[in-house]
Amino acid sequence: MRKNLIVLLTLLFNTQYAHAFNIDTFMDTHLAPVSDKIAGLIFYPVTILGSSVPLIIFWILFAGIFFTFYLRGIAVWGFKHAVDILIKPADKSKDTGEVSSFQALMTALSGTIGLGSIAGVAIAISMGGPGAAFWILAGSILGMSLKFVEAALAVKYRRFNPDGSISGGPMHYMAHGLTRKKLRWLGQPLSVIFAVLCICGGITGGNMIQINQATSQLVNVTGGEQSFLAGYNWVIGAIMAVVVGMIIIGGIKSIVKVTEKIVPLKMFVYIVSALIIIVLNFKLIPHATAIIIKQAFHPDAVYGGIFGAMIMGLRRSVQCNEAGTGSAPIAYATVQTSEPLTQGFVSLLEPFLTGVMCMLTAFAIVITGSYNSHSAETSGIEMTSAALSTALPFFPKILAAIVLLYALSTLISWAYYGQKSWNFLVGEGRKRSLIFQSIYCAFVVVGSVLNVTSVINITDAMMIAMSIPNIIAMYILAPEIKNDLISYCQKYKVGRLVNKDWLAEAPVCVKEELCRTS
Repeated sequence: MRKNLIVLLTLLFNTQYAHAFNIDTFMDTHLAPVSDKIAGLIFYPVTILGSSVPLIIFWILFAGIFFTFYLRGIAVWGFKHAVDILIKPADKSKDTGEVSSFQALMTALSGTIGLGSIAGVAIAISMGGPGAAFWILAGSILGMSLKFVEAALAVKYRRFNPDGSISGGPMHYMAHGLTRKKLRWLGQPLSVIFAVLCICGGITGGNMIQINQATSQLVNVTGGEQSFLAGYNWVIGAIMAVVVGMIIIGGIKSIVKVTEKIVPLKMFVYIVSALIIIVLNFKLIPHATAIIIKQAFHPDAVYGGIFGAMIMGLRRSVQCNEAGTGSAPIAYATVQTSEPLTQGFVSLLEPFLTGVMCMLTAFAIVITGSYNSHSAETSGIEMTSAALSTALPFFPKILAAIVLLYALSTLISWAYYGQKSWNFLVGEGRKRSLIFQSIYCAFVVVGSVLNVTSVINITDAMMIAMSIPNIIAMYILAPEIKNDLISYCQKYKVGRLVNKDWLAEAPVCVKEELCRTS
């Protein structure tokens, strides 16, 4: 432990040299062009009705629609069962795993309900208009079925390590699930590609964008350009790096002890603040709703038309709830359960809650009209802060504290996702994990001084790219999950109104390939 702490503290003191070489300018000059090229490749566009649309958006959108219909709208009929599992947990004494369903959900939420719910929504509205909020909500609803499938697969194909810890996630159901389907030639490369992308996504989206926006808000509330922190963003990053490092060294059990306390707190404080703005302007709620719906389908040309609103909304939705990208299942795999589908149901709540948080932000921005005065902003935290400050003048200071909590919880969750992907590639082991943890903490410092546009571009690119190998595996393993779901619904009498034919007769399997999927 002492050696680990020395490594982390070294990061703090070495940042003095980084500042001496003006790292802000250096990273802006050399990293931004690289991130833009990567983003351009992943978001390869096609022209539809005069609008440039990245193909990968349709890849995720189609998957969400497919699994929503394939599982008969599980986001609706499975919602109550998900809540029941969470508030009425069964006896876990005989189940294997490291954390409870609630702790796994809080860890996943700590990664998804991050600054994307505050700054990300504002960025989407500034670039795609108020209508982007509608598509963020639509993406969240479609994402619920995606989250169910990937979470259930993660628990089903998880691996238990000699030290009692658990490793799971898309890279494992790609490698082992597809091998069972006699597709090892496909599963192995996909698992490696996913692990690499997850590491990159963790370092960018789960790390740099979080500390970047948190640092920006902290500098703004302490005086902006006149702040004593102006030009010293790296100090905030270095301090946060040390805090994050001390938490993640303890593994998932150490992480959940923090997330199960931080996540409910940060959600409560922000929800109350946003509701105050909405309630004080309750007469404008119908008007704001009309603007969001109208702009979703008939947006102003300045925002790029309907595809502009849709693209920005879906991009933000993917980054906010991460459905289909396969990140949260890495945490869900550690849950204490003998029924993989139970955590699949619980995971339905994650995109739903994320969507609620995003809509609160969107309504606060639209109701107050902040999107008009900040339409040219690319750093969304200022827009959200301005919106909530209309009725709460002291809110920027509260937001600074909230943002730090959001950043911290997201940083530690993505540190775990990245570490497990790293371990999948290089093997388990404390020393190997420490190497990644040290690299991750170093990028916390780097992210604190990067230009936000560069961070956003590479963030979206890396995180959305994770969906390519993940969704391929989900399609291949879909019949397997549906068979498991039919058996589960019959056993626990779930979805009586929708799944009458499923409940009437259990699927008969002689071999997995011959299972009747109904």
